Amino acid sequence: MTHPNQRVGIFVDVQNLYHSAKNLYRARVNYRELLKNLVGDRQLIRAVAYVVKSEGILPPLPPKEGAKETAKDGEKTGDKPGNNGRGLSSEAAFFEALESAGLELRLKDLQVYADGFKKADWDVGMAVDAIRMAPFLDVIILVTGDGDFIPLVDYLKWGAGRLVEVAAFHRSASSKLKEAADQFVGIEDMPRVIMKSRNI
Repeated sequence: MTHPNQRVGIFVDVQNLYHSAKNLYRARVNYRELLKNLVGDRQLIRAVAYVVKSEGILPPLPPKEGAKETAKDGEKTGDKPGNNGRGLSSEAAFFEALESAGLELRLKDLQVYADGFKKADWDVGMAVDAIRMAPFLDVIILVTGDGDFIPLVDYLKWGAGRLVEVAAFHRSASSKLKEAADQFVGIEDMPRVIMKSRNI
C-alpha cells in the first residue's frame, strides 16, 4: 500500500536493466518515465544508478550527416563512430541522459584481468548504499532482476523494517526475488518506459 508521505529511494542496476531490455525487446529504457512510474505520488529522496565505465555498454551512434572522411582508419573528422555530434562517446551520452532523467550516477571502471577475464558488477556497492540510506527511507525500490539481491531484500524488510519493491522485466527477473519483495513491479507493464530502437 502506498501513500504520499512515504519517502522513497530508488537503486538502479543499469547493466541488468540495459541487457534485459536489449535481449527481450530490442529496446531501450526511458529512465525519466521509469522514475515517474515508480515514485507515483510519493516523495523521492534519492535515485541512484549504478553503471560500469566501459566503451561498449551501448552500440555506436550513427555518424552525423555531412561528416568528412579521412584516410585514417575510416574515421570521420569531428565525428568519430560512437560520437553523438557534441564530442561525447555513446557511453558518455548515455551517462548524461541518466543524469538528465534525475538519476545520481555511481561509476565503476570495468576490471580486465591478465587472463582476459572481465568483471563488472555493483552488487556489493548497491547493497551497502541501500543499507546506509535505509534509516532515511520508508520504501526502497531495487530496479534489478538479479537473484543475488535476495539477502539484501530480506535484510531491508526484516532487519531494517522497510518496505521493499523490486522493479524488473517479468521474463528476466528471478522468481525468488519476486517472492521476497513486498511488491514486484513489471517494467514492461509501465506506459512509455520501453522505447523501441533500430540501433540496438
